[in-house]
Amino acid sequence: MTDRSKPSRMTRRGVIAGIGGAGIGLVHSTTHALARDAAADGAHAGLSRHLTVQAMKSTIVPREGGWAETLGFHSPGDGGAALYRIQRAGGEEVANEADVLALRDGFLAVLHERRAVNYKMFGAVGDGKNDDGVQIKLAHAYANRHQVPVVHLSGEFWIVRTNAIPITMPVQWGKTVFHIDERYNRRTAPRFVVQNDRPAKVLTDDTAFRDALLGKLKPGVQIIDELAPYAGHLMIVQDAEDRIGIRAGYAGNRGWAREELFYVEEEGRVLGDIAWGFRNFTSIRAIPCNDNYLVIQGGGFHFSGDTPQDSTPGYHQNGIAVQRSRTIIREQWMGLEPGRRDLSVEPRNGLYVLGNVYDVTLENIRAMPWEKSRRAPEQPVAHGTYGIGGARMLNCTFRNVTADAGWISWGVFGTNLNKNFRLENCRLNRVDVHFHCWNLSITDCTIGLKGISVTGGGELVVENTTRHGNTFISFRPDYGAKWDGPIRLRNCTLKPSSNGRVSVLSMRPSDFDYKYPIGLGTSVIIEDLRIDYAAAPTSGAECWLMDISPFSRTQTGQRLFFPHTLTFRNVTVEGRQQGVRLLRIADPGHYDVRRPGVCDDSWIQTNCILVCDKVQLEKTYPARPGDVAQVHLQIGGASPIEYADQRALVPKVIFTDCENVTIVLSGCAASAFLQRCSVNAFDAPDLRGELAFSDCRFQPDVRAAGPRFYSLDSTLGTRLTNCTIHAPIVDGKPAPEMVDRFGFVEINKSLRHYHLNTGLSREIVRHLKARGVKLTPEFVAKLKVNHELDE
Repeated sequence: MTDRSKPSRMTRRGVIAGIGGAGIGLVHSTTHALARDAAADGAHAGLSRHLTVQAMKSTIVPREGGWAETLGFHSPGDGGAALYRIQRAGGEEVANEADVLALRDGFLAVLHERRAVNYKMFGAVGDGKNDDGVQIKLAHAYANRHQVPVVHLSGEFWIVRTNAIPITMPVQWGKTVFHIDERYNRRTAPRFVVQNDRPAKVLTDDTAFRDALLGKLKPGVQIIDELAPYAGHLMIVQDAEDRIGIRAGYAGNRGWAREELFYVEEEGRVLGDIAWGFRNFTSIRAIPCNDNYLVIQGGGFHFSGDTPQDSTPGYHQNGIAVQRSRTIIREQWMGLEPGRRDLSVEPRNGLYVLGNVYDVTLENIRAMPWEKSRRAPEQPVAHGTYGIGGARMLNCTFRNVTADAGWISWGVFGTNLNKNFRLENCRLNRVDVHFHCWNLSITDCTIGLKGISVTGGGELVVENTTRHGNTFISFRPDYGAKWDGPIRLRNCTLKPSSNGRVSVLSMRPSDFDYKYPIGLGTSVIIEDLRIDYAAAPTSGAECWLMDISPFSRTQTGQRLFFPHTLTFRNVTVEGRQQGVRLLRIADPGHYDVRRPGVCDDSWIQTNCILVCDKVQLEKTYPARPGDVAQVHLQIGGASPIEYADQRALVPKVIFTDCENVTIVLSGCAASAFLQRCSVNAFDAPDLRGELAFSDCRFQPDVRAAGPRFYSLDSTLGTRLTNCTIHAPIVDGKPAPEMVDRFGFVEINKSLRHYHLNTGLSREIVRHLKARGVKLTPEFVAKLKVNHELDE
């Protein structure tokens, strides 16, 4: 019987956890069974039993084909009990004093385990002095060669200088604890590597395949017939000569090669939305994905927190690199050694680093972010340092992962090229995708002080999630603050952590040529949002639902794309009285909504709808009518607006059930409809479009009065239905005598625009009676019905 040609019939494999009467009985019965099995196979029937490896080496009389069994490696019952086959030296096996032991007279004892191995079988000590990584690496190499799992459920081991421990077989670590000496972290070698045991295929030189793929790989593609032979592969294609994603603020940065990754199913079905089209491919790789799941379960990792020694500066590895698709890692704890602090001045790639993988899951894990922004005189880390990192990740899920900290620590997540990225029931201090996140889902999570920072596109969905900090999502300005796809926040909570400015969505790119289109999403929906100022109750700073740049076209002439739908619904504020504002759109004329919008002297066709429904707005106090510093919504600015073409922004604005509305629509093309709102200020100079107010209450509340409170002129007409005019409040005091400054009404003289059943508040009526002013029948008739064509 050879190691590979016949399955082992051994019935006792790694079951002795201790020694005693019952244990010895099991050893004896198993030994006899092993002897019978060996005899039945025609091998030498002799099997010797020894207390330890050292006892075996000193007492055994080796015979070719014999068997030996130990009750422990260093001492009986230490967990290293194992079975060995005796053979002569000189073949492929070389003594390593772990699974291959040197015996007298030129013989070797070769470990013979075919169900599972553990680290004690290879001589790991666990005394805090030995570099157990040496034996652990040999154990995994053995498990990989013989296709057996590693099962080690308890004990403590110290990994000092050892790196690149290979894993291709399932692992159960249970309560095992690993102590990692970070003085020996290295830039290119993680401590453990979950390896893909199937090599990638390079297809770049297949001209026919490359040309076919080049013609068909584009946004929206579902099936590419030529990909059918590569079902079960992760495809990564690049054009290194086409650089995109140039990073603003980093002189000399060359950005990224235009690149896509996707998974191929049967018949050439493409999984993973394609974002780009290509002019050429300089690299095509097909990475085989295993047809089974590798599970690594359990274990705890304690890190020393030291700066790496004898290594070049830069990002270092200290944990587990995952390079195999369909890998599941769960039930793990990672943190610092008791009493230690993170003192490293070099950044880390991550405790987990995922690269070139499809369908990987991390769940039930306690990770940690690392220190970066230390206060003087302590030395900060020069670059961002991460607890979880990676690039080229497709369909990866993180479930019940915890990694939170305060202001000194950096982000736990730092990834690039992360597609179909899912977070479920996690508590993390930061979620960060630098370049090209595509499809991000965050549900039932808590995100800490470092926030959510992304760029990319696809669907961005955040549900039932709490964010601690002053911005819910920050779209990275160094990569263009872009999101090319729908954005939806539902049933979430933002908890500002300081008295500074607050924004739910921050989308402020630099005026820079990023070499790809940038913009503010295809749609934005924020529903059932609660903003809780419990941690900053004295804050008087503004809170904006969207904070965007003042330009819609870069200096190089590139137009920013703009959402066709903006919906803000059921937004409430707790912990302070001050509500929220919506957004400022200073230059609508050069946005690209990607659909036509037209406004002429008789018709308006909008290409964007902006809905504000049941939103708790801030009570603003304009210094004067048209004060743009005190608005909830601003479209247009001081300069006349030139529209680039029909794809420029022409919005329909709908406000429903909102109080103290303050809007400026200056020189733009727009429709605005307000229903059941109180209107503090509305300034629409040179508006091309239409205005309609239904069941609204007009009451200006300003610091100082000007010649008029409202400017409601519009080229296509302004309509008021069932609205009420209330006495103005100027500098905190009612001023019913200023009702004639509304801009559309003069008592007993004129009424401008279309009116149906317009009313005067009782305060104004009482004021008129006190002044002896009686409303004329003609004026009352105008309040009931007034048509502009009658003027």
